Amino acid sequence: ATPVVRAALKLAPMLLLRPGELRYAEGPEIDLEAAMWTVPDARMKRELREKMHGAPHLVPLPKQAVAVLKDLHPLTGHARMVFRGERHHDRAMSENTINAALRAMGFPADEVTGHGFRATARTMLHERLGFSPDVIEAQLAHSVRDSLGRAYNRTEFIEQRRAMLQAWADFLDKLRRGP
Repeated sequence: ATPVVRAALKLAPMLLLRPGELRYAEGPEIDLEAAMWTVPDARMKRELREKMHGAPHLVPLPKQAVAVLKDLHPLTGHARMVFRGERHHDRAMSENTINAALRAMGFPADEVTGHGFRATARTMLHERLGFSPDVIEAQLAHSVRDSLGRAYNRTEFIEQRRAMLQAWADFLDKLRRGP
């Protein structure tokens, strides 16, 4: 895979973003000094009203994600799209790119998908690393289910999510290194 696709493959399981939220990343959204990615509300999976008037989704960046993005910067840092298409640098990479790369690595479609990283992380963050479902759900950008919760719950758990994503990135590094 290209360096852009490799970077996306590293970040997809680490940051818990939906594939479209990841691949449409634009440079100004990412503050490497503050280790924070601000995904615009319009790009989030939300109702139209929330897309137009909602808050952006804040994604604290673990040190491993900052390193990946710094390594990618010489290639795409001056372009609008962080994960640009191979043929058209002014567009985001194809929605099929991550899954195609996973297939090329030998992972069957019924075993691994780009979107499936979110479910895996959701399970492992709670069961193996002991993080609160509320914090995990906030990182996954899932809306509060009940109407009173939506009306009154404005918690973002930024510092808890920062700690969680760093622990998650460290856990993924440990898995990669093996026993």
